[in-house]
Order: sequence, then C-alpha cells, then structure tokens
Amino acid sequence: MGDHGPAKGLSRWLFTTNHKDIGTLYLWFSFAMFLVGGIFALVIRAELFEPGLQIVQPEFFNQMTTMHGLVMVFGAVMPAFVGLANWLVPMMIGAPDMALPRMNNWSFWILPFAFFMMLSSLFVEGGAPNFGWTFYAPLSTTYAPPSVTFFIFAVHIMGASSIMGSINIIATIMNLRAPGMTYMKMPLFVWTWFITAYLLIAVMPVLAGVVTMMLMDIHFGTSFFSAAGGGDPVLFQHIFWFFGHPEVYIMILPAFGIVSQIIPTFSRKPLFGYDSMVYATASIAFLSFIVWAHHMFTVGMPLAGELFFMWATMLIAVPTGVKVFNWVTTMFRGSISFETPMLFSIAFVILFTIGGFSGLMLAIAPADFQYHDTYFVVAHFHYVLVPGAIFGIMAAVYYWLPKWCGNMYDETLGKTHFWLSFVGLNVTFFPMHFVGLAGMPRRIPDYALQFADFNQIASVGAFLFGASQVFFMFIVIKTIMGGKKATDQVWESAEGLEWTIPSPAPYHTFTTPPEVK
Repeated sequence: MGDHGPAKGLSRWLFTTNHKDIGTLYLWFSFAMFLVGGIFALVIRAELFEPGLQIVQPEFFNQMTTMHGLVMVFGAVMPAFVGLANWLVPMMIGAPDMALPRMNNWSFWILPFAFFMMLSSLFVEGGAPNFGWTFYAPLSTTYAPPSVTFFIFAVHIMGASSIMGSINIIATIMNLRAPGMTYMKMPLFVWTWFITAYLLIAVMPVLAGVVTMMLMDIHFGTSFFSAAGGGDPVLFQHIFWFFGHPEVYIMILPAFGIVSQIIPTFSRKPLFGYDSMVYATASIAFLSFIVWAHHMFTVGMPLAGELFFMWATMLIAVPTGVKVFNWVTTMFRGSISFETPMLFSIAFVILFTIGGFSGLMLAIAPADFQYHDTYFVVAHFHYVLVPGAIFGIMAAVYYWLPKWCGNMYDETLGKTHFWLSFVGLNVTFFPMHFVGLAGMPRRIPDYALQFADFNQIASVGAFLFGASQVFFMFIVIKTIMGGKKATDQVWESAEGLEWTIPSPAPYHTFTTPPEVK
C-alpha cells in the first residue's frame, strides 16, 4: 500500500497497522458488544420485573445470564481498555506507534470472529451455554448443550487476542519510550496498563488450560472434573478462579489509570503520591494471585485455607485504600471544575469504594456462607465493575474524544448522560443488596413475593441505564460528525483560568498545558 498513497474505504480498516485506527476499531467493537450484552441484561431484568414466569423460559433465562456475563467481560470491558491503550500509550510515552503493528491488527481482527461464534450459539440446537459466565463443571461438561464447543473455541481465540495485545503493550512500553521518559515518569495510565498486560499474560493460559480440560471431558473421555472417573469438580473452580480473580483486576486497573489522569486535570493540581500509586497498583496485581479461593468459601476447604484466603483478601483493601486516599487528596483544596469526565471520575471513586466495602463483607468467610450465591454478590460486583470499569471507560472517552476527533462534545449533553447513567446505575444495583441480604438467590427467573418491590425498582433502573447508553452513542457520533473545534489546550478551565501541572514529568497526558499568566 505504501506506493499507492493511503488506503481508502474498507481496506484502510482491514489492513491498518496504525495504532489510532486499531484503537478506534477496538472501541467501536466494544461498544457494539456493550449494547448486545446490555440487551441480554434487559431480558433478565424484564423477566424479574415481577414474580412468576412472564416472558422467557427458565432455560433461556440461564442462557441470558451466561451470555450477558461473557459478552460484558470479554467483549465490552476488555476490548475497550485495549482500544484506549492503543490510542493513548504510544502518544503518552512519545512512541511513533505500537512496537508490533501487524500483530496489533491481527489481535483485533480475530475478535469479531470469536464473538460471532459465541453469539451464534444462541441459534444452535440446544441453545447457547446455560451454565453462568463462570461455567462451573460438571454443569458445563456433563450436562452441557452442544454449543459449549463453540464457546470453548471462542474463549481460546479471545485469549490469543488478549495475549498478543499484552505482548505488544509491554514491548512498546519497554522499548519505545522517548529519551528521558524513565519508568517513574510514565503517566499512570501507562503504568496501570503495563502491570495489567503482565497479569493478562500470566492468567490467559490458565483459562485456555481449563477450557481445554473441559473439551477433553466432553469429547475425549477424560475425567478431569468428573468424580465418577476419579476427577474433582472443585478442581475446576480452583483453576477457573486462579484465572478469574486476577481477571477482575485486569478489568479495573486501567480504569484506575484513567481517573489518575483526569482528577489532577480538573483539580488543577499534580496527582498526590505518584510513587505510592505505582506501588499500590503493583501490590494489587501481586495480591490478586493469592486470593482466588475467596470465591469458594462454601466448597468445604480446610479452616486454615479459609483463614488464609480471608486475610489475604482483606489485605487488598490496603493498596486500594491508598489509591482512594490519593485521589481524594488530589482533589482536596484543588481548583475543581466539574466537566463530564470529572463527574464520571468522582462517581467512580465514590461508587467503587461502596463496591469495595461490600467486597470486604464478602471476604469474611463465616459471613460469606450467608451471602454466597445471593443477589448481594451481584450487587457487589456490579458496583465494582459498572462504576469502576464502565464509568472509567466513559470518563476516558469524554476526556480524550476532543483530542481524537478535533471536535468538542456538547457539555450539556455529556452531563445529562452522566446523571441519567448515575441514577440508573444506583436505582438498578442498590436494591440488590437488600434482596440479597434477605435471601434471594441469584441466577433464577422467579422469586418469592416479598422480593417483588425491590426487583421492580431494579428493573426500572436497568432500562433507564440502558436507554442512557444509546444517548451516549448519539453524543459520540454527533461529536465526531462536527461541533465546536477543540483547541490545543482542550481542558482550559470553565472559568477561563489557565493552568499548568508540574506532574512527575513531562506532563500526565499528551496535552501541552499553557503557561500560567
């Protein structure tokens, strides 16, 4: 293509090795998956609007819970963060592009095929996988629908994509930093992705291993997870959660990096405690590997095991608390203005902390026997992942979109989207704490009458939240199509105060701030 000028039309996107184009592809793909996964969630909430069976059969309800979780985790959140890394990491470290541009293209283009395969299982005889996003054996092996083989292959392809993307990010950060950009001068978004990439390379092969063992059990007569053949179903849980727990940190660490960029900008202050933020992120990553069995307190592990995993889990609250303290201290006595990215970031800090507190409750082993498999757990992880990962991604889009497309989004529309999302999220997930503590089990299409009121409230909130994301799509497309031109100093303050940030160095985003008058 080099001799014939820039590629046009479809071939530009199919064959691109430009990190910005690939970042854009990831972001649009993840948004499409976000809407698909959201539709699955709305099927769940519509069914749960009142007790009894209304609109779907229990079997299809189980398929929806499974597909919602898988699509949101692997199709929406992770590709969105990879897209942000593609766009931002090379520019933040002064690199011309990603280190391995052709592999970058390949790691994106295998994703649509993986998800086409996974979603097509909805139309296979026997239906889509129905065993929950954690696909516990023996439900996913002995009693699996035929489509489970499609699901296993799709997981392998997604894992390959993640590993290639991670190798690329590590190679880029280690080898292509501009002169003078030492590790401890890197913007925190770069640091969080650097650590996340190592996590991905460590745990994706574990996921590949466990789905391969499933494949063997289903088709080749092995008994890894079948007690009848000398295997152990609990072994599945150990392998899955050894992947699954670091995975939930993979979905939150890049968001930590994003809000660590945004809060200093709108507080007009350097980030408080840069070094401690880096060490806290590394500590969280290390601890994420030694807490996996807190998902398994009810399997009958020895008391010593319960105690170890209980205390190790509580220990993660320490570096996480350091980060929250640093964000709040950055804002303290800052000259704060509340543009849309800042609103999402502040909501992130507050709501993620609520999710962290309910996580501490779940970490207490004897109490977890009561909470386990209730809606309290659903409330907990949605308070971590929706305000955490999803709000982090939205904050990033509003923050960098003017740099990406040259146009400023409509601030009034952005704030409207924020408040609709904020209200929708809390109305959806806060009542789940109450029905969970009252004993409502998760992953069921029907429930006892006393849970009806809170479930109706949650369902109304879910439809509000879903509708506001369609509004988000409208705002983004409207901004890309046109609007007020963004200046080279996008985030001058609303009051016209010009400002500068002497961050670790040279500056925490690739915006060059003006000198203070």
